[in-house]
Amino acid sequence: MSAAQGSDRSAPPAPRIDFDRGPVAGDLDVRWIHGRPAGQRDVDPPIQAHAFDPHTFILRQSKAVHAEAPFMYLLFGNDRALLLDTGATEDPTRFPLRATVDELIGGWLLAHPRERYELVVAHTHAHADHVAADAQFADRPHTTVVPSALEPMRSFWGLDPWPDGNAALDLGGRRLDIFGCPGHHETAIAVFDQWSGFLLTGDTVYPGRLFVSDMPAYAASLDRLVAFAASRRVTHVMGGHVEMTRRPGHDHPMGALHQPDEPPLQMPPTRLAAVRDAAASIADRRGVHPFAEFILVNRPGVPAMVRLAGRGLWHRFTRWRPRRAR
Repeated sequence: MSAAQGSDRSAPPAPRIDFDRGPVAGDLDVRWIHGRPAGQRDVDPPIQAHAFDPHTFILRQSKAVHAEAPFMYLLFGNDRALLLDTGATEDPTRFPLRATVDELIGGWLLAHPRERYELVVAHTHAHADHVAADAQFADRPHTTVVPSALEPMRSFWGLDPWPDGNAALDLGGRRLDIFGCPGHHETAIAVFDQWSGFLLTGDTVYPGRLFVSDMPAYAASLDRLVAFAASRRVTHVMGGHVEMTRRPGHDHPMGALHQPDEPPLQMPPTRLAAVRDAAASIADRRGVHPFAEFILVNRPGVPAMVRLAGRGLWHRFTRWRPRRAR
């Protein structure tokens, strides 16, 4: 087995890292891959991996592979790592997520040798664009893939009662707090990492279109997020996508393959209260509701979804239509 699989015995184990001194100052000065205009020959890599610090990596799937371009998070502890979400594409030839994760783990283990090192693969929620590459990890040694369905997921984490229960994952001195956040999807959770100060919110809160399928559950989840952030040293709220532009209240069209003017992925903790208050203001009104830094899509009916999809198709097949070869 390779070092990436946690069995490199060529060096004695390194001293354990003290993860109790967070939150640490990391690097979020990054230009994310965001697609290419039609006709441009250069192609983004299928995955971009950015080191926030030596023990925390943020990954983004390329829009050249899938228009959703989700973000994933790889967090290292002394005994195991957590990969949160597996992206929108199953095929490892088009989306080599396991190979990328193995390379990152292998590099970490070269700097911090361990006799055995585990990987936990989990999800912010069970939508297809966050679980598609689970199969790439099915036969990986020393790896646990957390089920994405509600009941086995709850059972694995011990989140009882749901969604008010709290759970923890110890990566080996690096503790993660986990709690339920349904409303976007019934399986949605949030994860807080004391080391980085990241509150990972998946598709519940991010700079984009926030789809709400169950408004009472969503409102309760936002209350839970606001209260949690007030009790912890949250430095950044980190979601699963970027879909807004830098122009207040304006998003990139659904399915856009090129997003050249994205705002940052990271959000201040105050964004949680802003989303909570906005959701309360439109709770009884279905449809699409733009706000400066996000758009709430509250239980959209067929007409609203047709308009969203139609705008995306118009954008995709007119403005970014591939140029004919001369």
